[in-house]
Amino acid sequence: MFEVFKEWQEKQSLEILVGSMLPKAPASPHLMKEAAMLLQARKAVLESGNWLTAADVSQLAGLSTTNPSAQPNKWKKSGQIFAIHHNGIDYFPDYGLDRNTQFRPLKALSDVLKIFADHKDGWGIAFWFLSVNSFLGGQRPQDMLAKHSERVIEAARDEIEGVGHG
Repeated sequence: MFEVFKEWQEKQSLEILVGSMLPKAPASPHLMKEAAMLLQARKAVLESGNWLTAADVSQLAGLSTTNPSAQPNKWKKSGQIFAIHHNGIDYFPDYGLDRNTQFRPLKALSDVLKIFADHKDGWGIAFWFLSVNSFLGGQRPQDMLAKHSERVIEAARDEIEGVGHG
C-alpha cells in the first residue's frame, strides 16, 4: 500500500513540476511565427562567424591576459562597441574592430551605436549590420563600416528616421 501511495505522490510531483514549466495557455499562431522568425534571425547572426569573445578581443588587441574581459567590457559600457549575449557569454563583432589601430573599436561604430541607443538592443544592432541595406546600395553595413563609415552612419540615421515616420 505504501509503494502505491509513493508512486502516486511521485506522479503528482511530476505533474506539478511539468505544469509549472509550461506556459499558462497555448501560444498564439502569431507568437509562434514571431518566435520562429526571431530564432532564424539569431541563428543567422551566430552563423555569420563575425563574433569574438572578450578573451578573443583581448588577445587580438594585445590586452591584459589576467582579466581579458575588462577592456572589451569597458568599451561596451562606454558605447564604443556592442555585444550580443548568448548562453551567458558576450560576443563582440569583429567588424567593429579596427585592424589599423591594434583592434580597437572603430570610431564610426560608436557613432552608429549613439544613433541606435534608444531603439535597438545588441541583437537588433547585429541584425541591422548583417542585413543588406537599400540605403547602402544593397550592401551590408558591416561590410562597409571600416571603409565607408559616413555612409553607414547615414544609413543608421535613415533607419531610425524610417522607424519614426513609418
